Amino acid sequence: MNKPLRRIAIFCGFLILTLLIRDNWLQYVKADSLKEDPKNRRVLIARYAIPRGDIIVGGNPITGHAETTSGDFKFKRTYKDGAMWAPVTGFVSQAYGANQLESIEDGILSGTDDRLFFRNTLDMITGKDKEGGNVVTTLNAAAQKAAYAGLKKQGGKGAVAAIEPSTGKILALASFPSYDPSTIAGGSTSDEEAWKKLQKKNNPDDPMLNRALREVYPPGSTFKVVTAAAALEDGLYKTADEKTNSPDPWVMKGTTTKLPNEGNIPCENATLRVALQWSCNTVFGKIGSDLGNDKMLEEAKKFGFTEEQFTPVRTSASVFSDDMNPSQTALSSIGQFNTAATPLQMAMVASAVANDGTLMKPYMVDEVQTHNLDPLEKTTPEEMSKPLSAENAQILQSMMETVVEDGTGKKAQIEGAKVGGKTGTAQHGVENSENPYAWFISYAKLDDGSSPVAVAVVIEDDEAVRDDISGGGLAAPIAKSVMEAVIDSKK
Repeated sequence: MNKPLRRIAIFCGFLILTLLIRDNWLQYVKADSLKEDPKNRRVLIARYAIPRGDIIVGGNPITGHAETTSGDFKFKRTYKDGAMWAPVTGFVSQAYGANQLESIEDGILSGTDDRLFFRNTLDMITGKDKEGGNVVTTLNAAAQKAAYAGLKKQGGKGAVAAIEPSTGKILALASFPSYDPSTIAGGSTSDEEAWKKLQKKNNPDDPMLNRALREVYPPGSTFKVVTAAAALEDGLYKTADEKTNSPDPWVMKGTTTKLPNEGNIPCENATLRVALQWSCNTVFGKIGSDLGNDKMLEEAKKFGFTEEQFTPVRTSASVFSDDMNPSQTALSSIGQFNTAATPLQMAMVASAVANDGTLMKPYMVDEVQTHNLDPLEKTTPEEMSKPLSAENAQILQSMMETVVEDGTGKKAQIEGAKVGGKTGTAQHGVENSENPYAWFISYAKLDDGSSPVAVAVVIEDDEAVRDDISGGGLAAPIAKSVMEAVIDSKK
């Protein structure tokens, strides 16, 4: 080969090598960033070119799809009873992305997950159109309906979380006010207007806030269940019916401030049972102070405080502070000061007590499957922690059952079931200037000893008459309806 031809061959070879490097760079190194680039409409067009898989509750889809009449996206998402289910599904929008299950399980629902490769390949060979897979939830439709209806009837803001204690399955997750994800699923002018109206700056009620998972509230007296657990686990008190060392009035350690009780209730040296029955601040505040910050924090952590939970939707972390002095620890131990919890967290507290001291990890996705219902992955219940021994859990159960049978939680009584509960009315605002939050946590036990459901309800009602706000009055009836719905569904 003469010299000019050799130079041309080397140059052509260099060009080919450059093209190969560039091609591999684009396909393997830059593939993900190009795929996720918002300017790359090909990905979005492909995503909305096929029917999206469904989110399933009790064997029935709570989502669907509809063909669009304009634009280059063929399908858009639809929702059944969208406002009721929004805290579970989240939304998926042609214009605004996705959140919650719609985002976390997007690979399955959109048909792009690697686990669907075999199914997609088989459909391609047989000439079938590609479809997304399904996400089967743990939710109980009747419980969710009862929770949402109760919140809506109440009219204020609030949330409900319900769990199956033996497995950790989330049975209900309701938030009010809510929104219909169908109204923002497309990319039209009406979707844009709906989106603007839903933003917090335009809507102080913040309907897109998932209050069951993302809002933390002072739990008030419902936290006394955690404090009672700490007292029993530490051995400070060994039974429900021995008298406590609790003067009334009690002056918080290191201060001249008396910790008040609400009304004329029998709190002086009260037993744990009587103290929980009538919600004695002096008894549980002093227990927290006597145990100290470290022991109280350790017990709160066993129930899930201070850590985010992944259900798989992420929750806000509930709060119990460290480095508190004795008076701050006392206030925190009755659910005030810095203590704050999500409704799911307080449902976890009731669940652990009902499950003889074992806290199961909460989850809401039972199974993912192909569009023709072949299972791909199933969630296995997982133990999260043991906040109490079985013996101490049963002592605490008897105390919580007294609250419902002959205390502040009578409105949660259910015929044919043993109900344990705890009311709470949490201070809110600077120097308690705003209406308090009404709480109720509970569980139900059947004749066979099983506990099918534990519930937490919180109500924030700015319009209610202040003196009418109580956990037993506002929140307990909603918890009762949710528990009844779960019990009835098992008959």
